[in-house]
Amino acid sequence: MLSSFLLSAGVIAVAEIGDKTQLLSMMLAARFRRPVPIAFGILSATLANHAAAALAGSMFATLLQGPWMTGLLGASFLAIALWALVPDKVGECPASARRLGPFLATTLCFFFAEIGDKTQIATVALAAKHQAVIAVACGTTLGMMAANIPAVLAGSALAARLPLRLIRLCAAAIFGALGVGALLHLAWA
Repeated sequence: MLSSFLLSAGVIAVAEIGDKTQLLSMMLAARFRRPVPIAFGILSATLANHAAAALAGSMFATLLQGPWMTGLLGASFLAIALWALVPDKVGECPASARRLGPFLATTLCFFFAEIGDKTQIATVALAAKHQAVIAVACGTTLGMMAANIPAVLAGSALAARLPLRLIRLCAAAIFGALGVGALLHLAWA
């Protein structure tokens, strides 16, 4: 259980660097200049989104077992590795959401930005692999917070100083290694 939590936190923290939701965090911080409600908005949106993703991954794992599941997990981690190489862009929050204030605007924008994002897909895959919904959801939420809170606190100044390309390459390498490891396990089983 603890290993599922720690692995989930680490994988998501790395995958989130340079992701569109991290860029959204910086944008919201620059717009509202109120880091505490923005941080709580990120937390609430991530908890809801990743709990649903972990639950879906766990339910999905009960449908697919054995070599099919291992192969699908390996392929999904390789796809996420490739996806991590593509720089994200963030769109503006709708004006109607911005009028809600920093907490609600962040919660809504962050929740919807995370749908279908690589970190959400990784959460599904981690929950399917580890069958630990709570540990994975809490771990991925911790990883999101670890990557996004510094972005909120530093705002857009952080973006200019981070070597995002190098970080994206490292994230891709980690997901690639996870995918290859799962597929090699499948081949040797």
